[in-house]
Amino acid sequence: MDRRSVVKGLLIFAGGAVMLPSCVLDESKASIPLDNLDVSEGQEQLLAQLVETIIPATDTPGGKAMGLHLFTLKMVDDCHGKEDREVFMKGMDAFDELAKKQAGDSFTKLSPAEQRDVVAAVNEGKASEEVLGFYAILKGETIKGYLNSELVMTKLRVYELVPGRYDAYYPVNKEQIS
Repeated sequence: MDRRSVVKGLLIFAGGAVMLPSCVLDESKASIPLDNLDVSEGQEQLLAQLVETIIPATDTPGGKAMGLHLFTLKMVDDCHGKEDREVFMKGMDAFDELAKKQAGDSFTKLSPAEQRDVVAAVNEGKASEEVLGFYAILKGETIKGYLNSELVMTKLRVYELVPGRYDAYYPVNKEQIS
């Protein structure tokens, strides 16, 4: 057998073996690596739409554009306990079922007005305990992610280093001194 053809065949085989995992990769998983949660692509889209409904895009980017759904997933995966993760996952499925029952279709396929109606019903407490637990975790982490985002911390809030600004000409009354 010719040595060149053996080396050529071996290189082609090795290249195929390297490329195989990327071809067989399950596309239905979340776009970020998670250790404790098993989130599908559809569930990630549901979270993205829900976060966008909580913080809609105006003159600033909305929750989906800021990636708050990914922040929420990572925070629940890393920082919440096992019970909270179970509540989150069960509640996510129950939330989609609530949307189907209330509006007739999956939350991601509803119009923005219908999505707001479903979220308003959950905010009013018109949902099961599973949904309310899920929504409380999601909303809390979404707001935390938004308030700690680069946009808010650099452009929307005026940052002053801790003791603050020194004003040498501040008027003082006698009541303030004693």
